Amino acid sequence: MFFDTHCHLTMLNLEPYEGSVDAALAAARENGVSGFMGISVSLDDHIALAEIAARHADVGYSVGVHPCEDDAMMKMATVERLVELGQAEKVWAIGETGLDYYHSCDFVEEQKRCFARHIHASQQLKKPVVVHTRAAKQDTIDIIRAEKSTHGILHCFTEDWETAKAVLDCGYYISFSGIVSFKNAQDLRDVAKQVPLDRLLIETDSPYLAPMPYRGKNNEPKYVPYVAKALSDVYDISLEEIGRITTQNFNNLLDLK
Repeated sequence: MFFDTHCHLTMLNLEPYEGSVDAALAAARENGVSGFMGISVSLDDHIALAEIAARHADVGYSVGVHPCEDDAMMKMATVERLVELGQAEKVWAIGETGLDYYHSCDFVEEQKRCFARHIHASQQLKKPVVVHTRAAKQDTIDIIRAEKSTHGILHCFTEDWETAKAVLDCGYYISFSGIVSFKNAQDLRDVAKQVPLDRLLIETDSPYLAPMPYRGKNNEPKYVPYVAKALSDVYDISLEEIGRITTQNFNNLLDLK
C-alpha cells in the first residue's frame, strides 16, 4: 500500500537483520510497504542496487551522483555515462542529483554542471530526475527552469511554499520524508497542505531522518507508513487513502514518457 520512493538500500543498518537487505525489505512488506526505489549517490552504487533489484520485483533503483560527492566523481557523471547506465529496465530514475551548499560549497560550479547533465540524461531516457536541494533553493529552481526539466521529484522536501510552487509549476512531484512528522515541523506541514494530492510522494530517505516516534534512530523502509500517517493528518484523510494516492502518483510518474 505504501511506496518508499527514496531509500538508500546500500547504506541501511542491517544488524537487526543479520546483514540481510532482503530481510529488511521483508520487514517493510509486513508493514504494508509495496515498493521501493533504491537511490544511488555515486556511480558505483548501481552495481549493488541492480543485484538487489534483480531479486525483488518490487524494487527499482536510480543512477547518479549526489552533489556532496567530490568534483572528480561528479565529472565522471557525463550525460553519456548516465544514459548508458540508465537504460537498464530496473533503473526507474536519474539521481540523486541537485545542489547542496550547506555541506559542500567547494565545488558549486561543478555541482551546477553535474545537475544539468543529470537533467539532460533524464530527458533522453524519459525517466524522472531525483533532485536534492539544501541551502540552494533559488539556483535549484533556476536550473530546473533553464534546462526545461518537467519530469522529476524534489525529494525530502523542507523548503517554503514559493519553492514548492515553482517546481510544481515545472511539472515536478514533491516528496516528503520523516521530517514532516517532527514536532517542530509545523511550518513544513503548512506547506505540505498546499501541495496538490496528485503531486505528493512519500519516502524514508533511510537510513537518515527516521520519522516520529523513531526520530534519532536508524531509519529503514518499514517506517514509511509513519510519513504517510503524518500526511494523513495534514490532509485530514485516511492513512489508507494517502498510501493509495502516493503509490498511484509514483506509478504515474514512472509512466510519463
